[in-house]
Amino acid sequence: MARTTHTVTNQTPPLVGYDVFTADRVLTAAVERHTAPGLLDEVRDDLSALGRAAGSAQVQEWGAQANDNPPGLRTHDRHGNRIDEVEFHPAWHRLLGKGVAAGLTAAWNRPAGHVRRAAGFLVWTQAEAGNCCPLSMTHAAVPALRADPALAAEWEPRLTSMVYDRELRPAHLKAGVVFGMGMTEKQGGSDVRANTTAARPLAEDGTYELTGHKWFCSAPMSDGFLVLAQAPGGLTCFLVPRVLADGTRNVFLLQRLKDKLGNRSNASAEVEFDGTWARRVGDEGDGVRTIIGMVAATRLDCVLGSAGLMRQAVAQAVHHAAHREAFGGKLVDKPLMRNVLADLALESEAATTLALRLAAAYDDGGEQELAFLRLAVPAAKYWVTKRCSPVAIEAAECLGGNGYVEESGLPRLVRESPLNSVWEGAGNIQALDVLRALQREPQALNAFLIEVGQVRGADHRLDGAMKNLLVELADLEGIEGRARRLVERMALVLQGALLVRHAPPEVADAFCASRLGGDWGAAFGTLPPTLDLTSIVERARPTA
Repeated sequence: MARTTHTVTNQTPPLVGYDVFTADRVLTAAVERHTAPGLLDEVRDDLSALGRAAGSAQVQEWGAQANDNPPGLRTHDRHGNRIDEVEFHPAWHRLLGKGVAAGLTAAWNRPAGHVRRAAGFLVWTQAEAGNCCPLSMTHAAVPALRADPALAAEWEPRLTSMVYDRELRPAHLKAGVVFGMGMTEKQGGSDVRANTTAARPLAEDGTYELTGHKWFCSAPMSDGFLVLAQAPGGLTCFLVPRVLADGTRNVFLLQRLKDKLGNRSNASAEVEFDGTWARRVGDEGDGVRTIIGMVAATRLDCVLGSAGLMRQAVAQAVHHAAHREAFGGKLVDKPLMRNVLADLALESEAATTLALRLAAAYDDGGEQELAFLRLAVPAAKYWVTKRCSPVAIEAAECLGGNGYVEESGLPRLVRESPLNSVWEGAGNIQALDVLRALQREPQALNAFLIEVGQVRGADHRLDGAMKNLLVELADLEGIEGRARRLVERMALVLQGALLVRHAPPEVADAFCASRLGGDWGAAFGTLPPTLDLTSIVERARPTA
Protein backbone atom coordinates (compact mmCIF):
# COMPACT_ATOMS: atom_id res chain seq x y z
CA MET A 1 0.00 0.00 0.00
CA ALA A 2 1.41 3.39 -1.02
CA ARG A 3 2.22 5.84 1.72
CA THR A 4 2.23 9.61 1.58
CA THR A 5 5.27 11.26 3.06
CA HIS A 6 3.32 14.16 4.47
CA THR A 7 0.07 16.06 4.41
CA VAL A 8 0.18 19.79 3.66
CA THR A 9 -1.26 21.81 6.53
CA ASN A 10 -0.94 25.30 7.96
CA GLN A 11 -0.36 26.95 4.60
CA THR A 12 -2.10 30.24 3.78
CA PRO A 13 -4.67 30.11 0.96
CA PRO A 14 -3.98 32.50 -1.94
CA LEU A 15 -5.52 35.94 -1.66
CA VAL A 16 -7.57 35.59 -4.84
CA GLY A 17 -11.19 35.82 -5.96
CA TYR A 18 -11.97 38.99 -4.00
CA ASP A 19 -12.91 42.60 -4.68
CA VAL A 20 -9.75 44.65 -4.21
CA PHE A 21 -11.79 47.86 -3.91
CA THR A 22 -14.52 46.89 -1.44
CA ALA A 23 -12.03 44.88 0.65
CA ASP A 24 -10.14 48.12 1.33
CA ARG A 25 -11.97 50.01 4.08
CA VAL A 26 -9.67 53.03 3.84
CA LEU A 27 -10.09 53.45 0.10
CA THR A 28 -13.86 52.95 0.11
CA ALA A 29 -14.22 55.53 2.88
CA ALA A 30 -12.08 58.04 0.97
CA VAL A 31 -14.15 57.59 -2.19
CA GLU A 32 -17.35 58.12 -0.22
CA ARG A 33 -15.88 61.20 1.44
CA HIS A 34 -14.82 62.87 -1.80
CA THR A 35 -17.71 61.93 -4.10
CA ALA A 36 -21.03 63.74 -4.37
CA PRO A 37 -23.91 61.61 -3.03
CA GLY A 38 -25.72 61.58 -6.35
CA LEU A 39 -22.71 60.00 -8.07
CA LEU A 40 -21.63 57.65 -5.33
CA ASP A 41 -23.54 54.54 -6.38
CA GLU A 42 -22.27 54.78 -9.94
CA VAL A 43 -18.69 55.34 -8.83
CA ARG A 44 -18.79 52.48 -6.32
CA ASP A 45 -20.25 50.10 -8.89
CA ASP A 46 -17.53 50.95 -11.42
CA LEU A 47 -14.74 50.60 -8.87
CA SER A 48 -16.15 47.35 -7.51
CA ALA A 49 -16.20 45.89 -11.01
CA LEU A 50 -12.57 46.87 -11.46
CA GLY A 51 -11.77 45.56 -7.98
CA ARG A 52 -13.29 42.16 -8.77
CA ALA A 53 -11.24 42.01 -11.95
CA ALA A 54 -8.04 42.98 -10.12
CA GLY A 55 -8.62 40.30 -7.49
CA SER A 56 -9.57 37.56 -9.94
CA ALA A 57 -7.39 34.55 -10.64
CA GLN A 58 -7.38 35.40 -14.35
CA VAL A 59 -6.03 38.94 -13.97
CA GLN A 60 -3.50 37.85 -11.37
CA GLU A 61 -2.27 35.26 -13.88
CA TRP A 62 -2.04 37.96 -16.57
CA GLY A 63 0.09 40.05 -14.24
CA ALA A 64 2.46 37.15 -13.62
CA GLN A 65 2.64 36.35 -17.34
CA ALA A 66 3.38 39.95 -18.31
CA ASN A 67 6.22 40.10 -15.79
CA ASP A 68 7.62 36.66 -16.63
CA ASN A 69 7.66 37.56 -20.35
CA PRO A 70 9.09 41.08 -20.60
CA PRO A 71 8.87 43.06 -23.85
CA GLY A 72 11.37 42.51 -26.64
CA LEU A 73 12.82 44.94 -29.18
CA ARG A 74 12.54 44.32 -32.93
CA THR A 75 14.50 46.94 -34.86
CA HIS A 76 14.10 45.27 -38.30
CA ASP A 77 11.74 42.92 -40.06
CA ARG A 78 12.95 39.74 -41.77
CA HIS A 79 13.65 41.61 -44.99
CA GLY A 80 15.95 44.09 -43.28
CA ASN A 81 13.50 46.99 -43.16
CA ARG A 82 13.69 49.20 -40.09
CA ILE A 83 10.47 48.85 -38.06
CA ASP A 84 11.45 49.86 -34.49
CA GLU A 85 8.76 47.96 -32.65
CA VAL A 86 8.42 46.46 -29.19
CA GLU A 87 6.66 43.13 -28.84
CA PHE A 88 4.63 42.42 -25.71
CA HIS A 89 3.11 39.25 -24.29
CA PRO A 90 -0.66 39.11 -24.94
CA ALA A 91 -1.27 39.48 -21.20
CA TRP A 92 0.15 43.02 -21.37
CA HIS A 93 -2.42 44.08 -23.94
CA ARG A 94 -5.23 42.48 -21.95
CA LEU A 95 -4.20 44.38 -18.83
CA LEU A 96 -3.75 47.69 -20.61
CA GLY A 97 -7.05 47.25 -22.43
CA LYS A 98 -8.92 46.67 -19.18
CA GLY A 99 -7.28 49.72 -17.62
CA VAL A 100 -8.34 51.96 -20.50
CA ALA A 101 -11.86 50.47 -20.54
CA ALA A 102 -12.15 51.17 -16.80
CA GLY A 103 -11.64 54.90 -17.41
CA LEU A 104 -8.09 55.18 -16.06
CA THR A 105 -7.32 57.66 -18.85
CA ALA A 106 -10.69 59.42 -18.76
CA ALA A 107 -10.60 61.62 -15.66
CA TRP A 108 -10.63 65.11 -17.11
CA ASN A 109 -14.16 65.24 -18.51
CA ARG A 110 -16.10 63.04 -16.06
CA PRO A 111 -17.90 64.08 -12.86
CA ALA A 112 -15.69 63.21 -9.86
CA GLY A 113 -13.29 62.08 -12.56
CA HIS A 114 -10.06 62.40 -10.62
CA VAL A 115 -11.28 60.72 -7.45
CA ARG A 116 -12.82 57.75 -9.27
CA ARG A 117 -9.81 57.47 -11.54
CA ALA A 118 -7.35 57.77 -8.60
CA ALA A 119 -9.13 55.00 -6.70
CA GLY A 120 -9.17 52.85 -9.83
CA PHE A 121 -5.49 53.49 -10.45
CA LEU A 122 -4.70 52.47 -6.88
CA VAL A 123 -6.74 49.29 -7.34
CA TRP A 124 -5.29 48.40 -10.74
CA THR A 125 -1.71 48.92 -9.55
CA GLN A 126 -2.30 45.96 -7.25
CA ALA A 127 -3.10 43.75 -10.25
CA GLU A 128 0.02 44.72 -12.23
CA ALA A 129 1.94 47.95 -11.89
CA GLY A 130 3.80 48.07 -15.22
CA ASN A 131 0.78 48.78 -17.41
CA CYS A 132 -0.05 51.75 -15.20
CA CYS A 133 2.84 53.68 -16.79
CA PRO A 134 1.16 54.26 -20.19
CA LEU A 135 -2.17 54.72 -18.41
CA SER A 136 -0.60 57.47 -16.33
CA MET A 137 1.07 59.29 -19.20
CA THR A 138 -2.01 59.14 -21.40
CA HIS A 139 -4.05 60.66 -18.59
CA ALA A 140 -1.37 63.26 -17.82
CA ALA A 141 -0.89 64.43 -21.42
CA VAL A 142 -4.22 66.27 -21.37
CA PRO A 143 -3.22 69.33 -19.27
CA ALA A 144 -0.05 69.81 -21.34
CA LEU A 145 -1.90 69.69 -24.64
CA ARG A 146 -4.39 72.26 -23.37
CA ALA A 147 -1.63 74.84 -23.83
CA ASP A 148 -2.63 74.63 -27.51
CA PRO A 149 -6.45 74.65 -27.84
CA ALA A 150 -6.36 73.33 -31.40
CA LEU A 151 -4.16 70.38 -30.45
CA ALA A 152 -6.29 69.70 -27.39
CA ALA A 153 -9.47 69.68 -29.47
CA GLU A 154 -7.90 67.16 -31.84
CA TRP A 155 -6.21 64.82 -29.36
CA GLU A 156 -8.14 65.02 -26.08
CA PRO A 157 -11.14 62.92 -27.23
CA ARG A 158 -8.71 60.17 -28.27
CA LEU A 159 -6.69 60.36 -25.05
CA THR A 160 -9.76 60.19 -22.82
CA SER A 161 -11.39 57.42 -24.86
CA MET A 162 -12.20 54.14 -23.11
CA VAL A 163 -11.17 52.13 -26.18
CA TYR A 164 -7.72 50.52 -26.42
CA ASP A 165 -6.43 50.09 -29.98
CA ARG A 166 -2.96 48.53 -30.05
CA GLU A 167 -2.38 48.87 -33.81
CA LEU A 168 0.19 51.35 -35.14
CA ARG A 169 -1.72 53.56 -37.56
CA PRO A 170 -2.58 57.24 -37.95
CA ALA A 171 -4.23 58.61 -34.83
CA HIS A 172 -7.15 60.09 -36.73
CA LEU A 173 -8.15 56.54 -37.73
CA LYS A 174 -8.23 55.28 -34.13
CA ALA A 175 -11.00 55.36 -31.53
CA GLY A 176 -8.47 55.74 -28.72
CA VAL A 177 -4.76 56.42 -28.28
CA VAL A 178 -2.09 56.10 -25.60
CA PHE A 179 0.77 58.51 -24.99
CA GLY A 180 4.35 58.33 -23.77
CA MET A 181 6.91 60.92 -22.77
CA GLY A 182 10.60 61.63 -23.36
CA MET A 183 12.35 64.37 -21.42
CA THR A 184 15.63 63.14 -19.95
CA GLU A 185 18.87 62.87 -21.91
CA LYS A 186 22.23 61.28 -21.15
CA GLN A 187 24.05 64.48 -20.27
CA GLY A 188 21.30 66.12 -18.25
CA GLY A 189 18.99 63.68 -16.47
CA SER A 190 16.59 65.69 -14.36
CA ASP A 191 18.25 68.92 -15.51
CA VAL A 192 16.11 69.07 -18.65
CA ARG A 193 17.34 72.57 -19.53
CA ALA A 194 20.64 70.87 -20.44
CA ASN A 195 18.87 68.96 -23.23
CA THR A 196 20.64 69.06 -26.59
CA THR A 197 17.94 67.66 -28.90
CA ALA A 198 17.48 70.30 -31.58
CA ALA A 199 14.21 71.41 -33.19
CA ARG A 200 14.43 73.04 -36.65
CA PRO A 201 11.31 74.89 -37.85
CA LEU A 202 9.70 73.60 -41.04
CA ALA A 203 7.69 75.53 -43.59
CA GLU A 204 4.31 74.69 -42.06
CA ASP A 205 3.62 76.87 -39.04
CA GLY A 206 4.11 75.04 -35.75
CA THR A 207 5.93 72.04 -37.27
CA TYR A 208 9.54 71.11 -36.68
CA GLU A 209 12.19 68.52 -37.42
CA LEU A 210 13.88 66.99 -34.36
CA THR A 211 17.45 65.69 -34.16
CA GLY A 212 18.81 64.19 -30.94
CA HIS A 213 18.25 61.47 -28.39
CA LYS A 214 16.27 60.61 -25.28
CA TRP A 215 17.87 58.49 -22.57
CA PHE A 216 14.51 57.41 -21.15
CA CYS A 217 11.43 57.20 -23.32
CA SER A 218 8.53 55.51 -21.59
CA ALA A 219 6.02 53.28 -23.39
CA PRO A 220 7.70 53.41 -26.83
CA MET A 221 4.79 51.73 -28.62
CA SER A 222 2.48 54.65 -27.84
CA ASP A 223 0.65 56.64 -30.51
CA GLY A 224 2.25 59.92 -29.51
CA PHE A 225 4.87 61.40 -27.19
CA LEU A 226 5.45 64.69 -25.48
CA VAL A 227 9.13 65.60 -25.63
CA LEU A 228 11.36 68.57 -24.94
CA ALA A 229 13.81 69.98 -27.47
CA GLN A 230 15.78 73.18 -28.10
CA ALA A 231 13.99 75.40 -30.63
CA PRO A 232 15.41 78.74 -31.81
CA GLY A 233 13.45 80.41 -29.00
CA GLY A 234 14.64 78.02 -26.28
CA LEU A 235 13.50 74.78 -24.66
CA THR A 236 10.10 73.88 -26.11
CA CYS A 237 7.50 71.12 -25.78
CA PHE A 238 6.62 69.05 -28.85
CA LEU A 239 4.13 66.36 -29.79
CA VAL A 240 5.79 63.52 -31.72
CA PRO A 241 3.31 61.13 -33.38
CA ARG A 242 4.46 57.54 -33.88
CA VAL A 243 2.67 57.33 -37.26
CA LEU A 244 2.18 60.33 -39.53
CA ALA A 245 -1.19 61.34 -40.97
CA ASP A 246 -0.40 59.77 -44.35
CA GLY A 247 0.27 56.40 -42.74
CA THR A 248 4.08 56.46 -42.88
CA ARG A 249 6.12 55.77 -39.76
CA ASN A 250 7.70 58.79 -38.13
CA VAL A 251 11.47 58.55 -37.58
CA PHE A 252 11.56 57.00 -34.13
CA LEU A 253 14.72 54.90 -33.83
CA LEU A 254 14.71 52.54 -30.84
CA GLN A 255 18.31 51.90 -29.77
CA ARG A 256 17.67 49.49 -26.90
CA LEU A 257 15.27 48.71 -24.05
CA LYS A 258 16.30 49.29 -20.45
CA ASP A 259 16.93 46.18 -18.34
CA LYS A 260 15.24 47.35 -15.14
CA LEU A 261 15.17 46.17 -11.54
CA GLY A 262 11.39 45.95 -11.53
CA ASN A 263 8.53 47.16 -13.73
CA ARG A 264 9.55 44.29 -15.99
CA SER A 265 6.34 44.15 -18.01
CA ASN A 266 6.71 47.75 -19.16
CA ALA A 267 9.12 48.93 -21.86
CA SER A 268 11.44 51.88 -21.33
CA ALA A 269 13.61 52.75 -24.32
CA GLU A 270 16.49 54.82 -25.57
CA VAL A 271 15.33 56.58 -28.72
CA GLU A 272 17.02 58.62 -31.45
CA PHE A 273 15.40 61.40 -33.47
CA ASP A 274 16.89 61.99 -36.92
CA GLY A 275 14.66 64.23 -38.96
CA THR A 276 11.65 63.34 -36.80
CA TRP A 277 8.48 65.31 -37.51
CA ALA A 278 6.99 67.13 -34.51
CA ARG A 279 4.28 69.65 -33.70
CA ARG A 280 4.99 72.43 -31.22
CA VAL A 281 2.88 72.52 -28.04
CA GLY A 282 2.75 75.99 -26.52
CA ASP A 283 5.21 78.76 -27.33
CA GLU A 284 8.90 78.43 -28.03
CA GLY A 285 10.90 78.70 -24.83
CA ASP A 286 7.95 77.66 -22.66
CA GLY A 287 8.72 73.93 -22.70
CA VAL A 288 8.98 73.42 -18.96
CA ARG A 289 5.94 75.57 -18.23
CA THR A 290 3.94 73.66 -20.85
CA ILE A 291 4.86 70.17 -19.77
CA ILE A 292 4.69 70.85 -16.02
CA GLY A 293 0.98 70.01 -15.99
CA MET A 294 1.83 66.54 -17.26
CA VAL A 295 4.62 66.21 -14.71
CA ALA A 296 2.34 67.21 -11.82
CA ALA A 297 -0.29 64.66 -12.87
CA THR A 298 2.24 61.84 -13.20
CA ARG A 299 3.73 62.77 -9.83
CA LEU A 300 0.32 62.27 -8.25
CA ASP A 301 0.21 58.89 -9.98
CA CYS A 302 3.54 58.08 -8.33
CA VAL A 303 1.83 58.68 -4.98
CA LEU A 304 -1.17 56.58 -6.02
CA GLY A 305 1.02 53.80 -7.38
CA SER A 306 3.06 53.62 -4.19
CA ALA A 307 -0.10 53.67 -2.10
CA GLY A 308 -1.43 50.77 -4.18
CA LEU A 309 1.76 48.74 -3.80
CA MET A 310 1.76 49.37 -0.04
CA ARG A 311 -1.88 48.36 0.23
CA GLN A 312 -1.27 45.09 -1.60
CA ALA A 313 1.82 44.33 0.51
CA VAL A 314 -0.08 44.97 3.75
CA ALA A 315 -3.10 42.99 2.54
CA GLN A 316 -0.88 40.01 1.77
CA ALA A 317 0.88 40.25 5.14
CA VAL A 318 -2.33 40.51 7.17
CA HIS A 319 -3.98 37.76 5.13
CA HIS A 320 -1.03 35.46 5.76
CA ALA A 321 -0.90 36.20 9.48
CA ALA A 322 -4.66 35.65 9.83
CA HIS A 323 -4.34 32.09 8.47
CA ARG A 324 -0.87 30.97 9.56
CA GLU A 325 -0.41 29.35 12.97
CA ALA A 326 2.80 29.40 14.98
CA PHE A 327 3.70 28.89 18.62
CA GLY A 328 0.22 27.75 19.55
CA GLY A 329 -1.97 30.30 17.80
CA LYS A 330 -2.63 32.50 14.80
CA LEU A 331 0.23 34.81 13.89
CA VAL A 332 -2.13 37.77 13.75
CA ASP A 333 -2.89 37.28 17.46
CA LYS A 334 0.74 37.34 18.55
CA PRO A 335 1.52 40.72 20.17
CA LEU A 336 4.79 41.26 18.31
CA MET A 337 3.39 40.38 14.89
CA ARG A 338 0.31 42.47 15.63
CA ASN A 339 2.58 45.46 16.30
CA VAL A 340 4.38 44.99 12.98
CA LEU A 341 1.14 44.63 11.03
CA ALA A 342 -0.45 47.64 12.71
CA ASP A 343 2.60 49.75 11.96
CA LEU A 344 2.52 48.75 8.29
CA ALA A 345 -1.22 49.38 8.16
CA LEU A 346 -0.74 52.92 9.49
CA GLU A 347 1.72 53.69 6.71
CA SER A 348 -0.65 52.31 4.09
CA GLU A 349 -3.69 54.17 5.43
CA ALA A 350 -1.83 57.46 5.62
CA ALA A 351 -0.66 57.07 2.01
CA THR A 352 -4.11 56.22 0.66
CA THR A 353 -5.84 59.00 2.58
CA LEU A 354 -3.37 61.61 1.34
CA ALA A 355 -3.45 60.38 -2.27
CA LEU A 356 -7.25 60.59 -2.50
CA ARG A 357 -7.23 64.04 -0.89
CA LEU A 358 -4.93 65.25 -3.66
CA ALA A 359 -7.20 63.75 -6.32
CA ALA A 360 -10.18 65.52 -4.79
CA ALA A 361 -8.31 68.83 -5.05
CA TYR A 362 -7.98 68.24 -8.80
CA ASP A 363 -11.72 67.66 -9.04
CA ASP A 364 -12.43 70.86 -7.11
CA GLY A 365 -10.15 72.93 -9.33
CA GLY A 366 -10.57 76.08 -7.24
CA GLU A 367 -7.77 78.60 -6.77
CA GLN A 368 -7.03 77.56 -3.18
CA GLU A 369 -7.07 73.86 -4.03
CA LEU A 370 -4.68 74.35 -6.93
CA ALA A 371 -2.38 76.34 -4.67
CA PHE A 372 -2.56 73.52 -2.12
CA LEU A 373 -1.55 71.02 -4.79
CA ARG A 374 1.50 73.08 -5.68
CA LEU A 375 3.10 72.16 -2.33
CA ALA A 376 1.25 69.01 -1.41
CA VAL A 377 1.99 67.02 -4.59
CA PRO A 378 5.81 67.22 -4.44
CA ALA A 379 5.79 66.76 -0.66
CA ALA A 380 3.58 63.68 -0.97
CA LYS A 381 5.58 62.37 -3.91
CA TYR A 382 8.77 62.74 -1.88
CA TRP A 383 7.52 61.01 1.25
CA VAL A 384 4.96 58.40 0.19
CA THR A 385 7.14 56.95 -2.55
CA LYS A 386 10.07 56.66 -0.15
CA ARG A 387 7.95 54.75 2.37
CA CYS A 388 6.95 52.15 -0.22
CA SER A 389 10.16 50.08 -0.21
CA PRO A 390 10.46 49.57 3.56
CA VAL A 391 6.76 48.64 3.72
CA ALA A 392 7.10 46.09 0.91
CA ILE A 393 10.24 44.56 2.41
CA GLU A 394 8.77 44.30 5.91
CA ALA A 395 5.55 42.82 4.53
CA ALA A 396 7.56 40.19 2.68
CA GLU A 397 9.32 39.34 5.94
CA CYS A 398 5.94 38.79 7.58
CA LEU A 399 5.55 35.78 5.29
CA GLY A 400 8.94 34.42 6.35
CA GLY A 401 10.68 32.33 3.72
CA ASN A 402 7.46 32.15 1.72
CA GLY A 403 7.73 35.91 1.14
CA TYR A 404 11.14 35.45 -0.49
CA VAL A 405 9.74 33.03 -3.05
CA GLU A 406 8.53 34.41 -6.39
CA GLU A 407 5.22 32.52 -6.28
CA SER A 408 4.11 34.58 -3.29
CA GLY A 409 4.11 37.78 -5.38
CA LEU A 410 5.96 39.73 -2.70
CA PRO A 411 9.31 39.79 -4.55
CA ARG A 412 7.59 41.53 -7.48
CA LEU A 413 6.22 44.16 -5.08
CA VAL A 414 9.68 44.61 -3.55
CA ARG A 415 11.31 45.11 -6.95
CA GLU A 416 8.59 47.53 -8.01
CA SER A 417 8.66 49.54 -4.79
CA PRO A 418 11.58 51.96 -5.51
CA LEU A 419 10.34 52.97 -8.96
CA ASN A 420 7.91 55.74 -8.07
CA SER A 421 10.55 57.46 -5.94
CA VAL A 422 12.85 57.66 -8.98
CA TRP A 423 10.31 58.32 -11.74
CA GLU A 424 9.30 61.94 -12.44
CA GLY A 425 12.08 63.38 -10.34
CA ALA A 426 13.84 61.64 -7.46
CA GLY A 427 13.78 62.81 -3.85
CA ASN A 428 16.07 65.81 -4.17
CA ILE A 429 14.11 67.12 -7.16
CA GLN A 430 10.87 66.99 -5.16
CA ALA A 431 12.47 68.69 -2.17
CA LEU A 432 13.84 71.47 -4.35
CA ASP A 433 10.44 71.87 -5.99
CA VAL A 434 8.87 72.38 -2.56
CA LEU A 435 11.51 75.04 -1.75
CA ARG A 436 10.81 76.77 -5.06
CA ALA A 437 7.10 76.94 -4.27
CA LEU A 438 7.76 78.23 -0.75
CA GLN A 439 9.98 81.00 -2.06
CA ARG A 440 7.96 82.04 -5.12
CA GLU A 441 4.33 81.20 -4.38
CA PRO A 442 3.21 82.38 -0.93
CA GLN A 443 -0.37 81.39 -1.71
CA ALA A 444 0.76 77.73 -1.80
CA LEU A 445 2.03 77.83 1.77
CA ASN A 446 -1.10 79.67 2.88
CA ALA A 447 -3.30 76.95 1.34
CA PHE A 448 -1.21 74.23 2.99
CA LEU A 449 -1.46 75.88 6.41
CA ILE A 450 -5.23 76.33 6.04
CA GLU A 451 -5.54 72.62 5.24
CA VAL A 452 -3.60 71.37 8.26
CA GLY A 453 -4.95 74.10 10.52
CA GLN A 454 -8.47 72.73 10.33
CA VAL A 455 -7.68 70.28 13.13
CA ARG A 456 -5.65 72.56 15.37
CA GLY A 457 -6.34 71.65 18.99
CA ALA A 458 -7.56 68.12 18.22
CA ASP A 459 -4.30 66.34 19.12
CA HIS A 460 -1.45 67.78 21.18
CA ARG A 461 1.21 65.83 19.25
CA LEU A 462 -0.07 67.16 15.95
CA ASP A 463 -0.18 70.67 17.40
CA GLY A 464 3.44 70.31 18.50
CA ALA A 465 4.50 69.09 15.08
CA MET A 466 2.72 72.04 13.43
CA LYS A 467 4.50 74.46 15.73
CA ASN A 468 7.89 72.93 14.99
CA LEU A 469 7.15 73.04 11.27
CA LEU A 470 6.32 76.74 11.43
CA VAL A 471 9.64 77.38 13.19
CA GLU A 472 11.47 75.61 10.38
CA LEU A 473 9.53 77.47 7.72
CA ALA A 474 10.40 80.81 9.36
CA ASP A 475 14.12 80.14 8.88
CA LEU A 476 14.92 79.87 5.17
CA GLU A 477 18.63 80.57 5.62
CA GLY A 478 20.62 77.67 4.19
CA ILE A 479 17.40 75.74 3.77
CA GLU A 480 18.51 73.64 0.79
CA GLY A 481 20.76 71.49 2.97
CA ARG A 482 17.84 70.59 5.23
CA ALA A 483 15.16 70.50 2.57
CA ARG A 484 14.54 66.76 2.92
CA ARG A 485 13.93 67.12 6.63
CA LEU A 486 11.51 69.99 6.02
CA VAL A 487 9.55 68.19 3.29
CA GLU A 488 9.33 65.02 5.39
CA ARG A 489 7.84 67.01 8.27
CA MET A 490 5.38 68.72 5.94
CA ALA A 491 4.17 65.40 4.57
CA LEU A 492 3.83 63.85 8.02
CA VAL A 493 1.93 66.84 9.40
CA LEU A 494 -0.41 66.72 6.41
CA GLN A 495 -0.99 62.99 6.82
CA GLY A 496 -1.54 63.41 10.55
CA ALA A 497 -4.06 66.21 10.00
CA LEU A 498 -6.00 64.12 7.46
CA LEU A 499 -6.09 61.07 9.72
CA VAL A 500 -7.21 63.12 12.73
CA ARG A 501 -10.07 64.47 10.60
CA HIS A 502 -11.13 61.27 8.87
CA ALA A 503 -9.68 58.07 10.37
CA PRO A 504 -10.98 56.13 13.37
CA PRO A 505 -9.57 57.46 16.67
CA GLU A 506 -7.31 54.45 17.20
CA VAL A 507 -5.64 55.01 13.82
CA ALA A 508 -5.12 58.75 14.32
CA ASP A 509 -3.87 58.18 17.87
CA ALA A 510 -1.32 55.60 16.73
CA PHE A 511 -0.10 57.74 13.83
CA CYS A 512 0.33 60.86 15.93
CA ALA A 513 1.98 58.97 18.79
CA SER A 514 4.53 57.31 16.51
CA ARG A 515 5.13 59.61 13.53
CA LEU A 516 4.62 62.95 15.27
CA GLY A 517 5.00 62.27 18.98
CA GLY A 518 8.38 60.52 18.83
CA ASP A 519 7.24 57.25 20.44
CA TRP A 520 8.53 55.10 17.59
CA GLY A 521 11.62 53.07 16.84
CA ALA A 522 13.72 52.88 13.69
CA ALA A 523 11.96 49.76 12.37
CA PHE A 524 8.33 48.72 11.89
CA GLY A 525 6.80 46.97 14.87
CA THR A 526 7.88 49.51 17.47
CA LEU A 527 4.54 51.19 18.19
CA PRO A 528 3.67 52.01 21.80
CA PRO A 529 2.05 48.89 23.34
CA THR A 530 -0.77 50.91 24.90
CA LEU A 531 -2.40 51.55 21.51
CA ASP A 532 -5.40 49.66 20.12
CA LEU A 533 -3.38 47.63 17.64
CA THR A 534 -5.99 44.90 17.18
CA SER A 535 -8.50 47.34 15.69
CA ILE A 536 -5.88 48.81 13.37
CA VAL A 537 -4.91 45.39 12.02
CA GLU A 538 -8.51 44.28 11.61
CA ARG A 539 -9.25 47.48 9.65
CA ALA A 540 -6.41 46.57 7.24
CA ARG A 541 -7.49 42.97 6.76
CA PRO A 542 -8.80 42.27 3.23
CA THR A 543 -12.21 40.61 3.28
CA ALA A 544 -11.96 38.09 0.44
